[in-house]
Amino acid sequence: MPFLALQTNLPSSSFPEGFMRKLCSCAAASLGKPEERMNLTVQPGLPMLIAGSCSPCVSLTVSAIGVTDTAEKNKEHSAKIFQCLSSELGLPEDRIVLQFHALEPHQVGKKRTVMTFL
Repeated sequence: MPFLALQTNLPSSSFPEGFMRKLCSCAAASLGKPEERMNLTVQPGLPMLIAGSCSPCVSLTVSAIGVTDTAEKNKEHSAKIFQCLSSELGLPEDRIVLQFHALEPHQVGKKRTVMTFL
């Protein structure tokens, strides 16, 4: 049950139609998770500064169980997700940053319990 949290200074009108589904599909494929398990929040129009500049930018946090726990895995995820974000939003890669967080099953609640018991 991966969680994606995208923050950007782009206005919501800058997102192409179907952007959220495309990002979820791209991330699901990279993470090896079913698309129906993906969770995404998008916060547009935020005051943001990346690398000393307030030019258009995106910060994406990727949190998942068992697939974001090594540098090797995250390097592969990073390449695929950067490609998706860059092509969908028309941003150069130096205006995109990703954060990866490894979750444990006991840290994710669902159906009145935690993933450990599902």
